[in-house]
Amino acid sequence: MLLYLHIPFCHRVCPYCSFYKHTPGGTPIGEFIDALSAEAIRRRGFQLLSKNQDESQGLTNPSSIYLGGGTPSMLSPKHLTDLFASLKNIFDLSETTEITLEANPATFDLEKARLFKSLGVTRVSLGIQSFSPNVLKTLGREHSPEQASESVAILRAAGIPSVNIDLMFSIPGQSLADWESTLRHAVSLKPDHISAYNLTYEEDTAFFDSLKNGTYAENEDDDADHYHLAEIILTAAGFDHYETSNYAQPGHHSQHNQGYWEGADYLGLGPSAVSTIHGVREKNVSDTAAYMARVKTIGHAIQETETLTPAQRRVELIALGLRTTRGIPVELLGADALQKAKVLTDENLLHISESRIYLTTLGRPLVDPIAAELI
Repeated sequence: MLLYLHIPFCHRVCPYCSFYKHTPGGTPIGEFIDALSAEAIRRRGFQLLSKNQDESQGLTNPSSIYLGGGTPSMLSPKHLTDLFASLKNIFDLSETTEITLEANPATFDLEKARLFKSLGVTRVSLGIQSFSPNVLKTLGREHSPEQASESVAILRAAGIPSVNIDLMFSIPGQSLADWESTLRHAVSLKPDHISAYNLTYEEDTAFFDSLKNGTYAENEDDDADHYHLAEIILTAAGFDHYETSNYAQPGHHSQHNQGYWEGADYLGLGPSAVSTIHGVREKNVSDTAAYMARVKTIGHAIQETETLTPAQRRVELIALGLRTTRGIPVELLGADALQKAKVLTDENLLHISESRIYLTTLGRPLVDPIAAELI
């Protein structure tokens, strides 16, 4: 089982981000940490009761933990320490092989990075996005290029085993030269992993409003140019392009994300967090105050529940699995879809082996339309 904790707090809300988040405001952070702990305790037992299973058949201990947000790194040392102490009391982490913490470069120093390490964090994912000042300004990021670079050095000095840098391309006003400069600078910092995401315009964001009113525009040719440039520069630097948007040095693939792509069960804690366990998908209420109140009164904050059909699970496994270099098992495709796959192999977009189907280099940028064709 994978364990995800959603920490919704940010010092500033970025105009492109659609995840549930907000400034801390008057939220009592200590009480929020208590709510996360209480939810973890109750969800573990609640899942067993809801499936009428004995404990030996219920939720397993997490193979990986991911603290996302929001900005988990902005939590104070006390709140981080309290949260990790609770997790270690609730779950047996002796076989947890990866603990990832998302971090903003402006929210920690060497002392705090050393705390991350002492708490058991094995991987820090830095939300840098760009090393170009003008692009950072467009994105509403609060850190400077210099802070971003220094944050990598701080994590190295603290002994964090694996460091990821998140980057983004096709940002309004970002030239191909800007993107190349960012990529080459990122490589020079020698991170273990780089995620390179194509900006998507999500509803309920300022960027989406600008797209709709014509201030911003999408351009598929520009997207392709940026994508291919990232692949050229990062693979030449020794990174394995193992998923559409992810590149890793040997031994540094994201175990947690690989679990999602392969359809593993996951438990999500916190406001707006989603869980999928034993074919049942549940989503928590997307409101921090309501989340805390519900956990306090009824022990959980589940607002939506859906039992996934085999057909739904198949669609997800195809859509997610095709993003990876491992691809998908051949048996996921029915006769009609397999025939379509064979046509795509003739176009050099897919490869079909005895047991698996995966995209070629030419097909990888087209993963979404190809998946839609096979589904």
